[in-house]
Amino acid sequence: MSSPPPQPVSAGQPPVLLLTCGDPAGIGPEVVWKAWAATRAHARVRLRVVGDAVVLAAAVGPRSGLPALPIVTVAPDDPRDSRPDEVLVIDSSQPGAPREPVTPATISAAGGRAAALAVLTAHDLVRRGLAHAIVTGPLHKEALHAAGYDVPGHTELLARACGLPDAAASMMLWLPDASRTASTGSPAGLGVVHVTLHESLRTAIARLSPQGIVAAGERLAALLAALLGRPPRIAVAALNPHAGEGGLFGDEEQRLVAPAVAHLRAAGLDATGPLPADTLFLRASRGEFDGVVALYHDQGHIPIKLLGMHRAVNITLGLPLVRTSVAHGTGFDIVGTGAADPASMLAALEAAERLVTARSRFTDA
Repeated sequence: MSSPPPQPVSAGQPPVLLLTCGDPAGIGPEVVWKAWAATRAHARVRLRVVGDAVVLAAAVGPRSGLPALPIVTVAPDDPRDSRPDEVLVIDSSQPGAPREPVTPATISAAGGRAAALAVLTAHDLVRRGLAHAIVTGPLHKEALHAAGYDVPGHTELLARACGLPDAAASMMLWLPDASRTASTGSPAGLGVVHVTLHESLRTAIARLSPQGIVAAGERLAALLAALLGRPPRIAVAALNPHAGEGGLFGDEEQRLVAPAVAHLRAAGLDATGPLPADTLFLRASRGEFDGVVALYHDQGHIPIKLLGMHRAVNITLGLPLVRTSVAHGTGFDIVGTGAADPASMLAALEAAERLVTARSRFTDA
């Protein structure tokens, strides 16, 4: 049974955004801590960190080099506003369960379990109408598996929590264009949605279908319309070099991609493709397209991370809730150095706020 959609934002009441740190052995606590102190979102939304308050305190303690901020544990329905000078935490630890120490920069079942419990607690709060969005830090897939969670990552974990199959959800990477946003006063950037995700390349190619490409394109268009406030321009990547050269390098473009693009255009979307991926992302980075449908994980991830890894945001499409995330990993190699960059977390907070506002506007229409 799927989860009911979250409640719209009440008139005059700021929405609640829930932050999770991901694996507490990684840089997630640091980027959440830095973003909490730096974001201007406190003036418009109410922020809460969902996690084990004791584990969080240990991760951001005196040895971390982070600014000392008091941690205040609050109930899920506490109405107070958030402020940059104190961190409000909804504790996700299991009552009566022994607390497991988490060793920094170390893969462990304890770290994976803490990350999963925080996300599932946040999902439950949104489902119950006590919050409006989830903004997640990076988790470690090996630690997640060690804790007994047989899922590839956040996307599938949340899909299953919502009672949906893994294929119901898509990952979109959103790269906000700070310069264009600042100059025009309106949001701008590049969104990339993935038709297939956390699986081998061989499996991903075997799973490609016109239906899957259409579903990803429709999800991308709907999300970008909410972010941009206008119909987006979508490009669909080819699978083979040179878009198959008319079948010389493979026929997937003719069999799978072109029919999907035709379907998207027939549905009224501004869709183009299949386009060779080696030049498509250059064209998109120059503003020719607002979004790209990538056919497999690295086809979309590599160019976005080259263009702006620390500004990129991971957004989950296809779920009855708003979830955004950082686009980087756990960064075990820099844990405790103070070098973690909160830019992606700050961008994820901004995107979540914008999407919650758009969802409320559509609900009220």
